[in-house]
Amino acid sequence: MAHITSSVEYGIHCLLWLVDPASGQPSSRDLAELQGISPSFVAKIFPKLEKAGIVQAATGVRGGYRLARAADEITVLDIVDAIEGHKPLFECAEIRERCAVYADEPPRWATQGVCGIHAVMLQAEDAMRDRLARETLAGLAATVERKAPKKFFIEVRDWLGGKSNSRALVRARRGAEGR
Repeated sequence: MAHITSSVEYGIHCLLWLVDPASGQPSSRDLAELQGISPSFVAKIFPKLEKAGIVQAATGVRGGYRLARAADEITVLDIVDAIEGHKPLFECAEIRERCAVYADEPPRWATQGVCGIHAVMLQAEDAMRDRLARETLAGLAATVERKAPKKFFIEVRDWLGGKSNSRALVRARRGAEGR
């Protein structure tokens, strides 16, 4: 059975920090480090988000990522599909065709139309996709903002800003050494 992996969870957590422009343009490495997750794992997610038009890579000394469009225009379904692809929730194995009492070939009545189990799963998938399409990145960010104290967001912005400044200094030193 196909399902939504932790890549989606990691991706959404990282994207939440891009909603507030005051967070700057953090790198995928900074976003991973901030949350205690694998930088190499996150680095594989962001190209998918970029290809889907959810984020843009910012170039330059303080380069990193920013949202490619407004957070209220990015749905959770957009993110899921960008990271996972449009995979079905359930893949029917057509077990109904293999019943032992059918001998060599199942009767037409047994295999005609969509499998009843598959039909239920398709309805569930449609309901889930519909729900994910109604939830936006902005809505998720607002939920987090209501839960966490204001001081937390200030601390995160400062932390991300410090990381960006450190990257800029390292690049400047490398440039000066190369001359």
